[in-house]
Amino acid sequence: MKFISKLIIGGGILLLPWNTYAQFTKGLSYRAETGISFSGGKHTPFWLAANKQGLSSIEKNNGYLRAGIFREMEEDKRFSYAFGADLAVAYNFTSIFIVQQLYADLKYRCLGLSIGSKERYSEFNNPLLSSGGLTFSGNARPIPQVRIGIPEYTVVPGTKGWLAFKGHIAYGMFTDDGWQKDFVAPGNKYTEHVLYHSKDLYVKVGNREKFPLIFEGGLEMAAQFGGNAFRGNEKIDMPNGIKDFFKVFIPSGGSSETPMGEQTNIYGNHLGSWNFSLTWYAPQDWTVRPYYEHYFEDHSQMFGEYGWKDCLAGIEITFPKNPVISRFVYEYLSTKDQTGPVYWDHTPEIPEQVSGADNYYNHGIYTGWQHWGMGIGNPLVMSPVYNTDGDISFKSSRMQGHHFGVMGNPVSDLQYRILLSVTRNWGTYSMPFYEIKKNGNALIELQYTPHQLKSWSFTASLGMDRGAMLGKSAGGMLTIRKTGWIR
Repeated sequence: MKFISKLIIGGGILLLPWNTYAQFTKGLSYRAETGISFSGGKHTPFWLAANKQGLSSIEKNNGYLRAGIFREMEEDKRFSYAFGADLAVAYNFTSIFIVQQLYADLKYRCLGLSIGSKERYSEFNNPLLSSGGLTFSGNARPIPQVRIGIPEYTVVPGTKGWLAFKGHIAYGMFTDDGWQKDFVAPGNKYTEHVLYHSKDLYVKVGNREKFPLIFEGGLEMAAQFGGNAFRGNEKIDMPNGIKDFFKVFIPSGGSSETPMGEQTNIYGNHLGSWNFSLTWYAPQDWTVRPYYEHYFEDHSQMFGEYGWKDCLAGIEITFPKNPVISRFVYEYLSTKDQTGPVYWDHTPEIPEQVSGADNYYNHGIYTGWQHWGMGIGNPLVMSPVYNTDGDISFKSSRMQGHHFGVMGNPVSDLQYRILLSVTRNWGTYSMPFYEIKKNGNALIELQYTPHQLKSWSFTASLGMDRGAMLGKSAGGMLTIRKTGWIR
């Protein structure tokens, strides 16, 4: 089965032949599953909770029931539509009832419109084996949004298939107001009614039929804006008028209604990354794909003024005729530099600008690049949900690490997946750790899809954590899943 039909859902590997089959049917598909996790130690092991679209829990001994119905887009039609309703009830999660997905999609030729909450993954990262993208990883719950654009690569006329592009613009709203109020300790910062914005533009250069090397690259950006921020008795009311939607689309300074820092700099919490990849299609269907992501939170990092020391650099290799190892991923991740430890905002007396101490994923007004406590970016930068002091922030945005992922199908009906991550963590420039905290996280997972039981799958996962960041823990998870078609 082709990789494009595989997704991580709820703790296991879900095989979905829907994308191809939907082109020949107008029926509805359904999915029902249950997942139960048992752990010893402080938390659920890291890779049993990370990159699950937020449908997971760090609380040991948890579980959920999930059911959904879907209509897939008919890609061969000029006009088509899709929708999904995906609900869950959970035990020992951040909430009991979860609307995981509820969306409607429309397509006309190359144009697409998506409304609602929908699971999405980072553009260039293998969702089964990667640690996750720096801007978007699939680690947090979907953010309801209105998203318009060109969702799939569209060939530029006159280029004979050598140049294609895609992109989107989206606005939405975060839904974790209640969780923040329950989680935060008195006097600490929390927010409500915060708005969301994202956009990207990617190009693809190459024609596989003519030459086996394809380049992809582009820019993705996101922002938090509007809403209210609270700290003790202090309240900051951020404006969210029509003009403010334009101010985050083209990052601009805030109006006089915003705090002074938002006026002299940029209104809202902005971040993003430059993403690039090269794919070489070798003989006999081998592929080698190196990729690179450069994260930024200000203009200096965005345009390379201080160099691109912080990055996610990886390589993915596909071995199509090797059942023992079918795919391999290695990634190096660094967020340690952050343009250095010094920040100075220019004044008339001292006009020099030193744009350091970026403090990735954190922000002075907002609770950072998180949703329901889970980081929206790469999960190896530990999410606020792990904090024990009621503070919604990323305690260690400065880290370096290595990540490995491998998968295969050594025997009929049985697939495995192994993840291993090791990191070193420095805290932040303003609050560094007294000693460097090392961390190791591992996952071994087996999925059994018996051909005798059509559309059933059984996934057993074992996870382990070691190190000062999350402490020692070990545990397992069992996921049972049934998929099918509603005629």
